[in-house]
Amino acid sequence: MKTILITGCSSGFGLEIARFFLDKGWRVVATMRTPRNDILPASDNLEVLALDVRDAGSIRAAIDAAGPIDVLVNNAGIGWMNVVEGTPMETVRDIFETNTFGTIAVTQAVLPQFRERRAGVVVNISSSVTLKPLPLLSAYSASKAAVNAFTESMALELEPFNVRVRVVLPGRSPQTSFGDTARARLQGQGGFPAPYSDFAAGILAPRAQPSDAPVTHSADVVAAVWQAATDAASPMRIPAGADAVALAG
Repeated sequence: MKTILITGCSSGFGLEIARFFLDKGWRVVATMRTPRNDILPASDNLEVLALDVRDAGSIRAAIDAAGPIDVLVNNAGIGWMNVVEGTPMETVRDIFETNTFGTIAVTQAVLPQFRERRAGVVVNISSSVTLKPLPLLSAYSASKAAVNAFTESMALELEPFNVRVRVVLPGRSPQTSFGDTARARLQGQGGFPAPYSDFAAGILAPRAQPSDAPVTHSADVVAAVWQAATDAASPMRIPAGADAVALAG
């Protein structure tokens, strides 16, 4: 039985990835900052652990408790939406601390066992916003673009040890709470700066209208992670969702 450890499993993509791998008969280590035992099916193959990717002690404790794993999925992340001038440096640091540094820190904690066994897979969840410049997403896009670069360089380092590294790039997914959370964080910090209010309204207005534009569903991300975890011939970058595939061109 193979074991997968997934960060950020309390909701969204992480939760669905955990559910899928459980159904496939894997041992699943589902981690989240505040563990909940009521959101995944009860199973002898499931272990729910506390893990804050921003805390080195929390990372060490979770990896030790998890035991040997075969696949690491770095999914934990936070969103943000504002212009550069309306994004405090404290917020920038917060975004990078979770999305970028957290991904690197958890990966560093797992790599020794992969290297020693000469086996293992690292799957980093990035975003399709890195494929095309988009307004209001500069800080978030930068944090995810750093994950892309980190992943691709690390893959070269680990290839001699038979450790695979992949990056999954989901598109926009209205069925998750990611966008709502980003907007709530924005409002909590005062919204858009007044000089940019008309500009921002023009960007956001079309998104509020009903549309048949392609989007990403959780199942798309799950399928991409499954491919990355199980198919040695999978590409380095795997877009997930019709809109992400279109951007990847």
